[in-house]
Order: sequence, then structure tokens, then C-alpha cells
Amino acid sequence: MPRKVLVAYGTTNGSTAQIAEAIADVLRRSGLRAEAISAGSVTDVDSYDVVVLGGGLYAGRWHKDARRFARRHRRALATRPLWLFSSGPLDATASQREIPPVRGVKAVLSRLDAVEHRTFGGCLEKGAKGFIARKIVDSGKGGDFRDFTEIERWARRIADASSRPGQGPVGPTSESSGTRPEEGVERG
Repeated sequence: MPRKVLVAYGTTNGSTAQIAEAIADVLRRSGLRAEAISAGSVTDVDSYDVVVLGGGLYAGRWHKDARRFARRHRRALATRPLWLFSSGPLDATASQREIPPVRGVKAVLSRLDAVEHRTFGGCLEKGAKGFIARKIVDSGKGGDFRDFTEIERWARRIADASSRPGQGPVGPTSESSGTRPEEGVERG
């Protein structure tokens, strides 16, 4: 039976949810059973073999729903492969070079022994929620900087590792932070 993957996400304006949906879609096309669900609405992770957790970055912090999810489910997450992603830079830097995880994400990466973390460009467009977000858009600094080709490439990496339990990801990547290529992803 194919492995079951949860792609949980914290988002305010929906762009991180779209990244999570794209990841889940690649995982499903790879033969895994994957679903993308808002991190705030997930009550239990025990039925999942693999978890991908993502959050938007706001003022240098991971989305509160992603942080709360990691805390609330820390015991279960420590026993299964966990992959992390962030979305947020409102420029092309995430497509040009590795963006290291922010402090809070780095703590989750280490504490829960996550397989890997990846930062993708963010998206902030007209109609965004929040005073500061609207000011950023109004100042002309918004836009859509998500690179779905890179997002799908990373999702295939997760699919490959998840289809080969105990094998771990195939080699390190220059764009990943927290990669443990020498170890398997099967835990617990």
C-alpha cells in the first residue's frame, strides 16, 4: 500500500497553501497518498507515514499555525520522516541561492530531527490581509516570487525518499539546509 503523506501548512493569504497543494499533487502523481491540510485544523498525525510542514514567513517568523503544529505534534513528528519548508522572501533570492531557515524553523529542524528544510519565494499581492502586508503591496514591493518548478523538484525529492523507506534522500543538494543524506529517513 502506498505511503500516506500529510502536507500541513500555515498561511495567512493563501500562497503557502498553494505551495502545499503543489507539493501534495506531485506526491500523488508519484504514487503516494498525499493530502494538503491547514496546520491549524490537523488534530492527529498518527495515520501518516511522512509529514511535510510549511509556513509563510512574516517579519522573520514562521507562521503561528506551523509553529503550533510542530509543538502540538512533536512526539509523533519525532517518529516519522519530517520535511520542512518556508515561503516568504519577496524577491528572487530564494530561486538564486539557499536561504537558511529562520531561528524558529532551525529549532524545529534540530529538535525534531527533520530530514530537510527549503525556503521558497513568497507571494504578496493586492488584497492581502493585514495592515503591514497591504503597505508592502502599496509600496510596490509585493509580487509573486514562487518558483513552482523548484517547488515541484523538491516535492519529487520527497516522493523519491518516501517511496524508498529507510533509504533517505538521494545525495545532498546545495539548496537544502539541514540535509542528512547519510542517514535514512525511516525513524521510530
